[in-house]
Formats: sequence, C-alpha cells, structure tokens
Amino acid sequence: MAKSKSVLIVGGGIIGLCSAYYLHKKGLEVTVVDAGNYEGSCSFGNAGMVVPSHFIPLAAPGMITQGIKWMFNPESPFHIKPRLDKGLISWGWKFYKASSEKKVQQAMPVLKELNLISKELYEQIAVDESLEFAFQKKGLVMYCKSLESFQEEIEVAHKANKLGLKTEILDKEDAQSLDPGLKLDIEGAVYFPLDAFLTPNLFMKGLKDKLESDGVKFLRNTEIKGFQVKNNKITGVETPIEVLSADEYVIATGSWSASLLKNLKLSIPLMAGKGYSFVVPNPKAMPEICSILTEARVAVTPMAHGLRFAGTMELAGLDLDINKRRLEGIFKSIPQYFPEFSADDFRDLEIWSGLRPCSPDGMPYIGRFNKYTNLVAATGHSMMGMSLGPVSGKMVSQIITNEKAEVESPLLSVDRYN
Repeated sequence: MAKSKSVLIVGGGIIGLCSAYYLHKKGLEVTVVDAGNYEGSCSFGNAGMVVPSHFIPLAAPGMITQGIKWMFNPESPFHIKPRLDKGLISWGWKFYKASSEKKVQQAMPVLKELNLISKELYEQIAVDESLEFAFQKKGLVMYCKSLESFQEEIEVAHKANKLGLKTEILDKEDAQSLDPGLKLDIEGAVYFPLDAFLTPNLFMKGLKDKLESDGVKFLRNTEIKGFQVKNNKITGVETPIEVLSADEYVIATGSWSASLLKNLKLSIPLMAGKGYSFVVPNPKAMPEICSILTEARVAVTPMAHGLRFAGTMELAGLDLDINKRRLEGIFKSIPQYFPEFSADDFRDLEIWSGLRPCSPDGMPYIGRFNKYTNLVAATGHSMMGMSLGPVSGKMVSQIITNEKAEVESPLLSVDRYN
C-alpha cells in the first residue's frame, strides 16, 4: 500500500486547524506545529461571526479619510502607531491603491462567495463531527446611532441586494421588535439574515480534540527557526529541537506569516491589526442576535459563556500590549446604543488582545507560491479569519491534492505582490 502524502501545517489557529481537518479527511498524514499551546491565538478571542454581510473589503473608498479623522482621537476605533517603518509605509501605499471603487467591485462577489460557502461548511462540520459550538443562524444587525451612518448602511444594503444577499432595513421600532430583550437607543438598523455566529473556543477545542483523537499530530510551543530548501522545494522546517520534514508545507501563522516567509525570500504584505475583546458572564441584557455598533466599530456576540464585545483596529506592529484609552473608547460606546449598560460594567473584566493579519487590499492570501512547488499559504484574512476558516481550509486541501479550488480568483493569489 502506497504511503499517504504528508503535510506539515505551521500555525494552529482557525485556518491551520481547518486545513488540517480537510487534509485529514482526504487521507493525508497531517502534522500541525504551533509556537504556542493552541489556546492564545486570534481564533479564540474574536467575535465569532460568520459574515456574508462583510463583502466590502477593508480597503474601500473613504476608509483613508475616515482613518485620518480617527487618528486624532485617542479613544477612536482605529489607530496607527506613528513610526518610521518601511513595511508600514509600503503597506499604506498599497492600501491606498486598493481603495478604489473598481477594486472593491471586483472583490465584493469573491468575499460574498467565500463567506456563504464557509457558513455551509460550519453547518456540515457540526453535523458530520457531532460538534457543539453554539452555532446560531440568526443573522447580524448593524445598529446605527446617527442618521448619516444609517443612510450609509442602507447604501450597503442596496449593494448586498444586487449581489443576491437578503437584507432588511429597520427603523428603531422594527429593530426593537427583532431583539425584544434588549433596549436600544438608535436611529435605525440594517439586518443581514444570512449571517451567523458561534462560540470560537468551543469550535477550536472541539475540532482540535477530534483531530488529535483521529491521529493528526500536534506539536506545541515549537518555534520555527528556518527552512531547508533544495532547488524549488522545501525539504524541511527547522525547530530548536529537530528538522521536521513533509511532502507539502502550509504557512497559516496569521500576522506572523510575512516575517516567516521572508526566510524564503517571499513577500506577502501584511500588517497586524490589534483588537481587544472581553466577555460579560452575566450581562444586564442578553441579545439573541449578534450585532455591530456601526459608528463605534464594536462587535457584540451572545456566546455560550456570556456576552462578548470586541473592537478596535490598531496598527502597532506585533505588539499585544493593551492600550487603555482605546479600551475606554469601547466601554463608553456600548451604553450609547444599549442604555441598560454602563461603562463601569466592563472595567473590571479580563481583557483579551489579538492580532489580525491584514493584507493591504483586504483580501486573504490562499494558494501555492510560484517559487516553490510544495508550499501553500493561507493568511491575511483580516477580521474574517473565523468566518473564512472552513472555506480556507477546504481550499488548502484542494490545492494540495490538485483539485479545483472551491473559489478561484486572482484576487486571492499569494504572489499578487511579488
């Protein structure tokens, strides 16, 4: 009997885990290596949303103007740490070039398709593996405090409709009746019924335990020091203890992917976007539907262990330190939409921080590099890592087994900036 092809996945977050799942299902021998213990990645502290509604990439017209305004407010949802950094300047220029209406129009159907497929795959995993991760297909509400913001969200709803996505435009009373257990102080809202949400740590732990029991090998606290290469093939990955070898290699290390790939003279522009989250275990009110507080850019998700709030996009390098002023901005914003809460409800809670890997054009990198015959990357998912985990993992498995990928687009090419 022929030996099955072996795959080494570097990175044990949502993308690495889902890649391992689909590769293992195809009968490949899979090893996952992570620098941590599989518990501290961005995949655990995020908002747990599955978002076909997020079809507009981060690099969109108006984002730079809005970002500049936010820069001067220490409690705003966005911040760039001022520094002389060639990588940041280069990334910013690429972001600027990607922020055109034409580029956004090209990206929208791709992001929509990826998210819709991923939602179906989450449902399938839940059934196939009997996994319970509080998956709820109740949609997502964009709550708008101001009339201007409401009108902007209505425009997004019209774009969604043109893409075939259902939406509902709600006045304050309609929004209140959609989630009657939650008092609202808003101008209006847009409801995306095709969105979903889940409890990330339940999914991550459940899937990892299942894979481990099925024979997938997990190496913890194992740092990658370098690569061994022969001609145009990776022949091994160097760790402090040993050299790990496989037939195929996958880089899924989130915000650390770019620095790791530099060792192979490969360039994928990435910037780490720091975000914060916290869970209120016994909230004063528990919504039934996940939401985004539009102007504040705060995500709100009911989870199995409480109510999670998540927010901010801080470009400060690979730095996980917590900026208390940014956090204060989140605390103060919540009662403006949900008057049952006060900022004091959140100040004594444990705060989580994580780094989202942001590409300059807002599109993930999923594919095989031209320079190496056995190297695939899956990273750059920005704030949609959890949402796009299953579809990304399935695509990695299809690429490695030379099948037609679930979604094929030059906008996802790992070589698009090389």
